[in-house]
Parts: sequence; structure tokens; C-alpha cells
Amino acid sequence: MDLVYLSFILILSVFLGFELIGKVPATLHTPLMSGANAISGITLVGALAGAGGEGSTLTIVLGTMAVVFATINVVGGYLVTDRMLAMFKQRDKAK
Repeated sequence: MDLVYLSFILILSVFLGFELIGKVPATLHTPLMSGANAISGITLVGALAGAGGEGSTLTIVLGTMAVVFATINVVGGYLVTDRMLAMFKQRDKAK
């Protein structure tokens, strides 16, 4: 029964995420991305705690995978944000 509730929450969060992101104007995307990067940084700290904790082998493997995916998310987010900010800087120099 817990799996049904967790699946419902996952489906609802995916739908809500697509609806919210689709309605964000382009001018707000960069600040929103920076905030999401901060949240991903918190996720990375939690993943490190999970990977380094004492537990079963499965827990350590899943924690290590979480560290890898969270790191990719944080680094990719900052690269995208930096690239978007560079686009605004080039536009300012052209004036």
C-alpha cells in the first residue's frame, strides 16, 4: 500500500513540476535555476551522509549513486546558469 502512495506522489510531483516550469517566463529562469542549484547542493550533502554512513552494502551503493547524480546536477546547473548569464553580458556589451 505504501508503494501506491509513493507512486501517486511521484506522478503528482512530475505533473506539477512540468506545469510550473512551463509557466516560468524566460527572465525568471536564471534566478530560479540558481535557487534550484542551492537545493541540489543540499541534496548533495544528504547523499554524502547516506554514502558515508554505516549501513548495508546496498545503502552505501545507493548513497554513492546519489552523490554522483547530485554532483552532475549541481555542476550542470551552474554551467547552464553561467552560460545564460554570459549571454546577457554579451548583449550588454553590444549596446
